[in-house]
Amino acid sequence: MTVPARPILQVFGNRRIAAMLLLGFASGLPLALSAGTLQAWLTVEGLDIRTIGFFALAGLPYTFKFAWAPLADRFEPPLLGRRRSWLVVTQLGLAVLCFVMAALDPKASVAAVGACAVAIAFLSASQDIVFDAYRTDLLHENERGAGAAVSVLGYRLAMLVSGGLALILADQWLGWPGMFRAMAALFALMAAITLWAPATPPTAPLRSDVRRELVGFVAMIAAGVGTFWLLRQLPWQLLGTGRFVSLGADTLMLLAACFAALQAARRAGFPSFLAPWDAFFSRERAAALLAMIVLYKLGDAFAGSLSTTFLIRGAGFTATEVGAVNKVLGLVATIVGALVGGAWLAKRPLYGSLMLFGLLQAVSNFGYWLISVLPKDYLLMAAAIGFENLCGGMGTAAFVAFLMALTDRRFSAAQYALLSALSAVGRVYVGPASGVMVEAFGWPTFFVFTVGAALPGLVLLRWLKPQVMRLDRPAAAAPATDD
Repeated sequence: MTVPARPILQVFGNRRIAAMLLLGFASGLPLALSAGTLQAWLTVEGLDIRTIGFFALAGLPYTFKFAWAPLADRFEPPLLGRRRSWLVVTQLGLAVLCFVMAALDPKASVAAVGACAVAIAFLSASQDIVFDAYRTDLLHENERGAGAAVSVLGYRLAMLVSGGLALILADQWLGWPGMFRAMAALFALMAAITLWAPATPPTAPLRSDVRRELVGFVAMIAAGVGTFWLLRQLPWQLLGTGRFVSLGADTLMLLAACFAALQAARRAGFPSFLAPWDAFFSRERAAALLAMIVLYKLGDAFAGSLSTTFLIRGAGFTATEVGAVNKVLGLVATIVGALVGGAWLAKRPLYGSLMLFGLLQAVSNFGYWLISVLPKDYLLMAAAIGFENLCGGMGTAAFVAFLMALTDRRFSAAQYALLSALSAVGRVYVGPASGVMVEAFGWPTFFVFTVGAALPGLVLLRWLKPQVMRLDRPAAAAPATDD
């Protein structure tokens, strides 16, 4: 089947897509603020390296956001509907926390700064949950690619504002308190923009006993954390001290903790967590769809895991040369790729787009192979990185559209959070494996392997063609308002 074509300007030039750009910006704004910018502030203020290192733990809410995502489906603040209400709550909360940060002295109030950093990360992760659900609920089928593209654009621009621009403002003009107050004002502006954003189509509310929901949530978290802590006490060092042994032990503990959490959720009857998964696994070939989520961008993840190290140590480029190309040209190419992918998806079926962009992602890794076997050439590096990021951006647009299409709108917050967490699994494990492969076989063989690593996901995609093609069928839905 084919997706009904709409003019590109009509797809990109409507209120829903404009909201994706602006709210994507709002979603990306806290990330750099709670990571690199916070680290820079603590460094300038003279905190010791060990203390600064511990602040990296403030980012944990981003990893475990799927745990409370179901609550965003179940509970709804009044006035603005299921998604916009939570967006406004998180954005105003972030504004308040930034004002608090502006009043703190890191040297005198390390604990308070740490608590604020964790709270910012928690609200930021919660905003991501709700924005992903809002995007899934709001966009029409042929707008998913465009919505994903402009979301990426907004997100990346926001990271520049709360990252590089924030550092310049703090260092040259406003000082650190003034910079945090400026960020607070920006979050308040984002809340006002959310009020302007279109409302999502009405969805039948989830009904369950509130006490049962809260007891189930607490039981699930307690079982998962408790199991992981108990397993950490075992003498894992007896198995050895290598990187793979440590990674394997951590994986086993994490899997056991997830299993314990799931069992606790079932026994306590945590419907908001269980219903999304039960609904997903009612799909034909559900497990294969989950496997494809893990595998689709695996080749891309392998190539990117050591790309900077390769360009500096393996190819002999300077850090300045790599930074200029990777961070500037790479960013521009990613954004352009996402926009091109979004425009393509507006007129083409999802399956064909996923296959084409997946093949291009695989082929683009040959650029790194060329760098590894040919004499050092700055233009070759620029062309290879530009092409790889361009293809990666197109693949990301299609992949996000795929995740949105898989998501049941009744459980869009919970399902999207879980599926996106699953998509990150590959990136966690490729790093250790990549280093070992490079040491054993060298850079050229490694980059040939990265091309091959993309193929299992494409083979699985071909096998799942009927299921993926059915995702293009429009749901009975949302009238085309707010254009």
